[in-house]
Amino acid sequence: MCLAIPGKIVELLDDRNQYAMIDVSGVRRKVNISLIQHEGVKVNDWVLIHVGFAMNKISEKQALEQLQLLQEIGEDKEAMTEIKGYQFD
Repeated sequence: MCLAIPGKIVELLDDRNQYAMIDVSGVRRKVNISLIQHEGVKVNDWVLIHVGFAMNKISEKQALEQLQLLQEIGEDKEAMTEIKGYQFD
């Protein structure tokens, strides 16, 4: 199953807003944010991530609801496995 996973931007990694460090439940990964840079992303924004790319900004409320839903349907472990696999180096 392909999941869009909410994560919080904890650091912008370059001047062109191509990459950010994203925290998902304590796991931090480098994520490509170039698809949403026009939305003015900044540290502490929440984003939906799919296959290593931030797809859009969401509210903190939406992010927490999505994380809770993933847990309720038993997809939280699969989501964390997906996040751990992201590699942008």
